Amino acid sequence: MSQTASSSRSGERKRKDDIIQIRASAQTKVLLNQAAALRGQKLSEFMLESARRQAEETLLDQRVFFLDPEAHERFLAMLDSPAKPSEAERQRLIRKAPWQE
Repeated sequence: MSQTASSSRSGERKRKDDIIQIRASAQTKVLLNQAAALRGQKLSEFMLESARRQAEETLLDQRVFFLDPEAHERFLAMLDSPAKPSEAERQRLIRKAPWQE
């Protein structure tokens, strides 16, 4: 095996040294085991993947941006009076979808 292939494979898997412990009811554990089995994963793999996906989604939903007072006022004004749709946009909204015709 070449040096490049060997080093790229070792870079793919990072060592997992940290431990996360969690307590759950027996009912919850059964549910998680069933879901993991449906995906062909071990329970720990399923839980870590699910928790990571939820964490990323939560962080993306909570992005904060800051505006100076003048920009904030302009932003609020835009929210209070959105642009009016053009005639072409109105027509697209009222026409039937191809599967409805």
